[in-house]
Formats: sequence, C-alpha cells, structure tokens
Amino acid sequence: MTPPVLHRPRILLAFNRHVREHYLDHSDLERLDALANWDWFECEGGGIYSSNEDPAATAALIERIGAYDGIIVCHGAPTITADVLDAAPNLRFIGELEGDRFATRIDLDAAWARHIRTVDTTNASSYPVAEWALGLILICMRNAGEHFRRIIAGNTRITADARDRMPGRLTGKRVGLIGGGHMGRRLIKLLRPFDVDIWVHDPYLPRELPEALGFTATSIENVLSQCDVIVCLVPLTPQTTGMLGEREIEMIRSGAVFVNVSRGAVVDSTALVARLRRGDILAGLDVFDPEPIPADSDIIHLPNVFLSPHIGYYTGDQHPHFFQLMVDEVERFFHGHETYYDLTPRSKANRGD
Repeated sequence: MTPPVLHRPRILLAFNRHVREHYLDHSDLERLDALANWDWFECEGGGIYSSNEDPAATAALIERIGAYDGIIVCHGAPTITADVLDAAPNLRFIGELEGDRFATRIDLDAAWARHIRTVDTTNASSYPVAEWALGLILICMRNAGEHFRRIIAGNTRITADARDRMPGRLTGKRVGLIGGGHMGRRLIKLLRPFDVDIWVHDPYLPRELPEALGFTATSIENVLSQCDVIVCLVPLTPQTTGMLGEREIEMIRSGAVFVNVSRGAVVDSTALVARLRRGDILAGLDVFDPEPIPADSDIIHLPNVFLSPHIGYYTGDQHPHFFQLMVDEVERFFHGHETYYDLTPRSKANRGD
C-alpha cells in the first residue's frame, strides 16, 4: 500500500464538459472539497472506450499535471502515458470514472512501475444492471412476456397451456452466472433470499472467491447444461465476442431461462433466435445484436421472450454514480486505506490486448 499523502492532496479532474455537467453530483463535489483541493482540466473528444488523441491536449496536460497528487479521468481525457507521468512526480492515484474497466486512457504498466494506484469505477453502472437481471429472471420464471402479449391482444384469461409454459418460482433453483465481476457479485447478493444454488463461470476470478462468497466455480459447459437459469454478465472483449454460439446455445437444457444483460454481441443472435423458435427455453434480454433491435426482427414476436431496450444501467437519479464511488476511493486512498476497485494485471488480461 502506498503511504498516505500527509498534506491535503491536490486532485485534477480531466474530462469534457458533458461529464462535468452531468456526472458530478453537487453533494459528491462537496465531499471532494472536504478531502482535497481540486481543479478541472477541460478536454474534449473521446468517449467511453477512447482517449483524446489530440497532441495539443496531451501537451497541455503535461504542462498542468506536475503539482497534483491524483488525477481522475473520463471522456475527453488524453491517455495518461509514461510521458505524462514523467511530468507528475507527486502523482500517487489515477482514477477512471467510466472506462468499462479496460483502462483505455491509462498506461497501466507505466503507472504500476511508478507505484501509482489505478482504480476504475465503471462498476457504478453494474449494480443497477444486476437489479434488472434479477427482475428479468423473475419475469421469465412466470413467462411474463407471453402473458403480456396475450393480454394486450385482448385475451385476458389465464389458460392451462400458458400456465404450463412457466417454470414457476425461483426459490431453490440452480442459477448459473457467466461472468463473476462486479455485476455478478452484486447479483449473487440479490439472489441470496431465494435460497438458490449458484454456479459461476469466470476464468479471471481469484481461486479463494467461491469459498468466500459461497458459490461453485465451474465450466461454461456445466453452467449452460445444468442450470435452471443462466445469466450472461461478461463484458464485451475480443475474447467474449460471439462466445455463446450455436454450440453453446444448444447446450441449454430444455425448460431453462436465459438472461442477457451484458452485451448483445456476446451471443450469436441467429443461433439464439433459432433456439427460441423451438419454444423449449425462455429468454429475458436487455441487450441484443444489433441494437436497437430491428423492427422486423423475429425476436420481437416470440412469445417465450421478454425484451427491454438496454435500460438495465438506468438508476432514475439525476447523475450516474461513477463519481460517488470515485470520491469514496479518493477518501480511502488518501486516508491510508485499501481501495476497492483497483485495475490490476487481471483487468488488463481481461481487456484482451
């Protein structure tokens, strides 16, 4: 652990005006005020997955960064390269607000070589997605998509055939998670009251985590073929693109529920639609490939499918919670505590570059 900075730290916020106006809640800025002296380095361009590649922006950051103990980056920031770090001898902390935990705007090796702590709070959007994953599971256990379609078509009575296509209650079932990151771990907490048996496939998890959190670490084949509910929670990377193809989708046991709240491109849409047409599994999908779902796609009309238009991340609050978690991390670090959301060699390996 890097020793805490004994003086009042100076923090530089580096991102575009949209982030400044829409991501920073006033109460969190007040908390940062109580912890540190901070300034804003306004920089435009870039998005969630890209850096500002304007050399002038990098040069301006190099000129500015020297006096700061920490920097928080987001959309519009240049990459924090070795050259930038060479101009920042006091820097001990780099935080990424929203980068999908792949550190696009941070040269991690250069930061780690200088013993700089690197954290990412993209998981602020993972927690509401986990809630919606639970919602989709419960919806599918009652096959609510079919019932809703029947009601709006004017058939408001429950019939035996429709009732027989419902798996029923979630309590006591086996739930398999594909991905055990922040989203998966929050979903595990939400599932506890249902007394389910939880299986997780995630090759990047520490070996001690299954015992600590009470789940079974297993293969993707076991999750797909032996679970009553399967939830896809992996990030979209070169390794996960298309990872659930025809072979994997055919492994899903008849009567199971498949939920996807990660990214549509993780799943072969053609193979998924073909399996769903057979009517022996149910699906709750917040994501699809392509998005938005084409108006003429067969997925819209399948009675055993419940769809939502990629809304799982939405909290209903005025601001997303990325900055709230980041201020928590700043407080932990500069008070000499361990941070929660570190970018690590495992994060870098998961990025797939």
